[in-house]
Amino acid sequence: MLVKGAGHGKVTGAKGRTLRGMSTEETSRFVRLRVELVVEIDDEGAVTSAALERIADDPEMPAEEQAHAESAVTEDTAEALAYLVDPFDLVSEVPGVELVQASWSSERIDYDPDSPEWDLDEDDVVEDEEEVAAG
Repeated sequence: MLVKGAGHGKVTGAKGRTLRGMSTEETSRFVRLRVELVVEIDDEGAVTSAALERIADDPEMPAEEQAHAESAVTEDTAEALAYLVDPFDLVSEVPGVELVQASWSSERIDYDPDSPEWDLDEDDVVEDEEEVAAG
């Protein structure tokens, strides 16, 4: 499984001290947004070709990493999809929001829309049609 993302390490100051912790007031402006998508791929060749093109067009990707990425996307369409989906695109047009950190992955799954495992969470289900009209 390919995991693409930006992380951060522990930041230390002089004499090996860790920088001070942030107060609740300072951290309350950060929000974790979780999104889960299930997509159906109708044309694996198109997805793979688009991923290979994106990799080839990335001037900042070192040659060794590029070769590894090309091999990965050629072998697995889920890997190719991970190269094409960018969480920045989800929030880039939202006013007042800056993407600070992101990680994402893709994997092949067994999907049965009729299975109870794939039911919406109870929070996602509107039980009364009046709620839909009011919403």
